[in-house]
Amino acid sequence: MQRKTFTRTVFAVAVLAAALPLAAQAQTIKLTLGHGAAPGNPRHEAAVKFAEVVKARTGGRIDVQVAPSAQLGDDAAMVTALRTGALDMSANSQGAVSAAVPEYAAYGMPFLFSTPAQAFKLLDGPLGQELAQKSADKGMVVLGYWDNGIRHMSNSKRPIAKVEDMKGLKMRTPPDAVLVDIMQALGADAQQIKFAELYVALQQGVVDGQENPLVNIHASKLYEVQKHLALTSHMFQMTPFLMSKRTWDRLPDTDRKIVQEAATEATALQRKMSQDADDKLLEELKAKGVQVTTVDKAAFAKATSAVDAKWLATPIGPYLKKVIAAAR
Repeated sequence: MQRKTFTRTVFAVAVLAAALPLAAQAQTIKLTLGHGAAPGNPRHEAAVKFAEVVKARTGGRIDVQVAPSAQLGDDAAMVTALRTGALDMSANSQGAVSAAVPEYAAYGMPFLFSTPAQAFKLLDGPLGQELAQKSADKGMVVLGYWDNGIRHMSNSKRPIAKVEDMKGLKMRTPPDAVLVDIMQALGADAQQIKFAELYVALQQGVVDGQENPLVNIHASKLYEVQKHLALTSHMFQMTPFLMSKRTWDRLPDTDRKIVQEAATEATALQRKMSQDADDKLLEELKAKGVQVTTVDKAAFAKATSAVDAKWLATPIGPYLKKVIAAAR
């Protein structure tokens, strides 16, 4: 009898010992957050902040691994991965997300916002909530709207001051249909190239120029291969901070709350870093030999006015009309 009792006790202890690691594994959640920006960019720094806050508030139970510099593919590939659940989170781009949720394009109309703050006033209100619902319908949960800046143009050929200076320039654009329309309206030749390949494309003369916010130009050292910078302010772009709905649905309510609170903190940090960077980076770029010009914005806006009309006639027209009315 004692032997049977001993055997049962040993067996019970063995089962418990085997179950403990499994229980620990069940409690640990590993998530991956991918983005296309370089370390040092506010997008990356905010992503790291988000991971740190989530880890701290869950006692290490949720571990977010940040993969920068398009390690997991370009923005378009990451949007697809989010929707299928192959990727948990991404600080992505307005253009790539608009391929799945066309209403994102509304915020990129030419010369619609002169500062990011004007755009965030809309995005932090009912219009942003409506956009979040449309995103959820396509399998992506909005955790925050980050700042991808007011965009400017650079090139290696000549200074740009008037619309005529754009004629014939081969200009790289991200996968953003509105940007392609803007470039074509200005007389440039738009060519889509992945951001991770942009530096080499500029260096080798595959394209003459590109457009980006100052923080991206600086962080990716595009000033090494682009000496003419025109402060066009032609477009605002956000960085949607997204979680796969499949991942979100697997989280208990307590974890969702922690994730959203961490995202709110990271959003505030990212926006502040972006604004601070814009305030100082122009002088740094000038110090590195970049020649800076201003443009006739009224003439540029007039040249691109047909872009608004084109997009108002598309299925996003009703939403775009509300955005334009609120902005202007």
